[in-house]
Amino acid sequence: MQLDATAIWKKAFDMAGSTHETDPSLPRSGYDPDFLGTPVGLPSLDPSIQDDALLWNGKETIPYTHFSLSMSQTRRFARWVAWNIDGASIKLISRTNLTFTKDPRLPAKTQIGNELYDDNRLDRGHIARRSDLLWGTMSEAQQANTDSFRYTNITPQMDDFNQSSKQGVWGRLENALFEDVDVQNLRISVFGGPIFHADDREYRGVALPAEYWKLLVFQEQGVVKSRAFVLTQNLEHLREIPMLDEFRVYQITVAELEERTTLHFPAIIQRTGALTSVRSLGERSPLDGAGDIVW
Repeated sequence: MQLDATAIWKKAFDMAGSTHETDPSLPRSGYDPDFLGTPVGLPSLDPSIQDDALLWNGKETIPYTHFSLSMSQTRRFARWVAWNIDGASIKLISRTNLTFTKDPRLPAKTQIGNELYDDNRLDRGHIARRSDLLWGTMSEAQQANTDSFRYTNITPQMDDFNQSSKQGVWGRLENALFEDVDVQNLRISVFGGPIFHADDREYRGVALPAEYWKLLVFQEQGVVKSRAFVLTQNLEHLREIPMLDEFRVYQITVAELEERTTLHFPAIIQRTGALTSVRSLGERSPLDGAGDIVW
């Protein structure tokens, strides 16, 4: 079944008040590895970065509503975020009156908060898109709405981040998939996050990621497929704040994604993301639009 992306996001339209607050102590099931009907597990950290993981209840995976993530202690951003999208039960819920807050379950000093974003052009950019998470029962969708605004799911992005690449392809990868592919059961599992480099430029004592990655996993006609992308930026100083511009989106193989992120993905992702038609980053041109994506 194929459904227009606009219809997906408007399906089960329900404008609910976004003042709905949820108790952080309530249980969160997090990312569901069995969401697609075929097990798709979480990425693991390479041994070289294992000690950098922030532990919560003795585990490196921190659960939220419809997503989970792993935090870097040194960078104080998520190293990866994993989320599920149920396109058949999406709710449209207002974000009015919702504010960005640190996760009270974690020490405040382990999370980058408003001190980075105040009085500049840096946006608080969701890694797991808010609209992706608003599905299920209304209670679940409202809880996901609030959870998406935790600073653990946020990274610094220039205010034109999702529009800067040609035709805004980075900001609409999930939508493009729904538009172009007969996605089985309208379900997708997504992974994403920043790519950390030792020479990332600092602003207000925070090293700003200059690259981001995203991985989409879905089924088409019973076949699991994985598609990986990277967004790179050039950093140029504008007065005292690094100017993030010239965004370029590339489609890459999962093998290259693992190399760039120092993460290891489950075998099913490695196998279904090994596209022979996708050359290495240095050998191919950036995507001009969604029509260039190899699904």
